[in-house]
Amino acid sequence: MTRKSLLPLLILMVLFSPLAIDIFLPALPAMAEEFSVSMVTMGWSVTIFLLSLGLGQLISGPLADRYGRKPVALAGVIIYGLSSSLIIFASSIELVLVARLLQGFGACAIVVAAFACVRDRYDAIQSGVMYSYLNGAICCIPALAPLLGNLLTEYFGWRSNFEFMAGYAVFAGLIIAFSLTETQVKKPPTKTKLINIKAYADILKHPVFCFNAVVVMLAMAVIIAYVTAAPGWLMVHLGLDREGFVFWFSLNAILNVAGSVLAPKALLRWGARLTIGFGMLALIASGLLMLAFLSWHHPAGFMLPIMFACVGFSLMMGACAGQALAPFGDKAGTASALLGFAQMSGASVIVGLLQLTGLDSAQQLVVLMLSIVPMYCLYKTPSIKQKITFTESTVS
Repeated sequence: MTRKSLLPLLILMVLFSPLAIDIFLPALPAMAEEFSVSMVTMGWSVTIFLLSLGLGQLISGPLADRYGRKPVALAGVIIYGLSSSLIIFASSIELVLVARLLQGFGACAIVVAAFACVRDRYDAIQSGVMYSYLNGAICCIPALAPLLGNLLTEYFGWRSNFEFMAGYAVFAGLIIAFSLTETQVKKPPTKTKLINIKAYADILKHPVFCFNAVVVMLAMAVIIAYVTAAPGWLMVHLGLDREGFVFWFSLNAILNVAGSVLAPKALLRWGARLTIGFGMLALIASGLLMLAFLSWHHPAGFMLPIMFACVGFSLMMGACAGQALAPFGDKAGTASALLGFAQMSGASVIVGLLQLTGLDSAQQLVVLMLSIVPMYCLYKTPSIKQKITFTESTVS
């Protein structure tokens, strides 16, 4: 498949995950009211999805290497659609959380297959460009999904958000089934272990992978903390209505889309090292800005630093993913799974632990944004530079 024919299919595949996060955010207060739980408890419907989205990749990655990208993607679509349907008929918060756990497992299989397809077809720099384009598509969902979710919730109730997810699974699943061709050229011997601890250990020993995976994990922790905290902070703490929340959330998403569209151009112009370096600096600057605005009781005081962080996020994510997976063409699924695990589960654990400290949402974001400082110091250390050599040219 050519890039032009593969990219639309990959976009369909990566949209499953953000759709399951963003479309029902405006409905969280209504869901909390119906199930008689707090907004903190309802926030677990986001956190548990992200946790399973990461954990499941440790299984779906080897499965994608063993059986191919397409079968794993289709299995994920089926799980995603069935779990969405389960939430439509849920009568308790416990059932919602179990279904969200399953939905995360389904989404992770689709995401791993999509990322492995990219590594199958492109080199390090080209992969970074493709990941940036995919990230731009993903960022469209936070801009549009809350608008749709707000309308669905207002006119049809909160369950209609999950009816939409189930419908998307049917729509996208049929297109993937009939249009996606297998990208994996060589499969491992079937007699080898499915879950090979040594394979994961070999990947974790690679300094390029470790550096980029940690950077991705810390950046994703900022995004997860923002997504889980934004409804409660903006609508409850600051008193915004659903329309006000959607405005600020969508404004940030539009900026994120613009950043993701420009990120491939920056990567091709500056190279991976400078692009990632500028991204880390933007994230550090956003932390300092959030710290300065802690006492400003206004949505802009919360959202402006987030917007600045998203610029850094856009610059880093595609470039870091391309660099992390570059050395592992023969086991792209496993490497992609490990990267996804660090990105989603690792970031979710960091956010969960930080939530136990008693810091408010804005203070937590300050800590997370500034946690990139040690990685930037490593990035600038001459002795470390030699170990995390960035691939700036086309490689096999």
